Amino acid sequence: MEDSFFSLEVNRNNRFIRIFQIVFGIICAALAVVWLILNLNSLKSNSTLWLSIIFLLGFAWYQINSGLGKGDKFIEIGHTTLKFKKNSLLPAKELDASEIKKIDIFPLSMVIFLKSGKKSIMRFGTTYTDIIEPIKKGIENFCTINDLKFEFRKEEL
Repeated sequence: MEDSFFSLEVNRNNRFIRIFQIVFGIICAALAVVWLILNLNSLKSNSTLWLSIIFLLGFAWYQINSGLGKGDKFIEIGHTTLKFKKNSLLPAKELDASEIKKIDIFPLSMVIFLKSGKKSIMRFGTTYTDIIEPIKKGIENFCTINDLKFEFRKEEL
């Protein structure tokens, strides 16, 4: 089985948009630094100025991160590992087959039960439903090759 990569992003931006995001993020970061330098004396007496600086730096980080493609959600199915990023802000999580106890596959998500007792939920999304079936087949193949329990389940309300 070869490695399979599935993007779970709602919209894939072109190169122009990504460059714009990086440039806009750099501008926001520079503006935050200039704002800090110009209002250095005011920061001591007015603590609410810190909020604007923290917001600008956070937004700059988010824009640069998105522009570099580091914020994209995905799932990568390897021979013995599952690597997925379910949140655009947090880093990707990689699980070895030896850590996984069972996988429950639902119509729009999957739940990975670990041998440590923890579980991880991966949501596929509802925008591009055509990618869900290949992911389910890839997870099924992964579980079969690594002798893991898996179950297709229905959502019950």
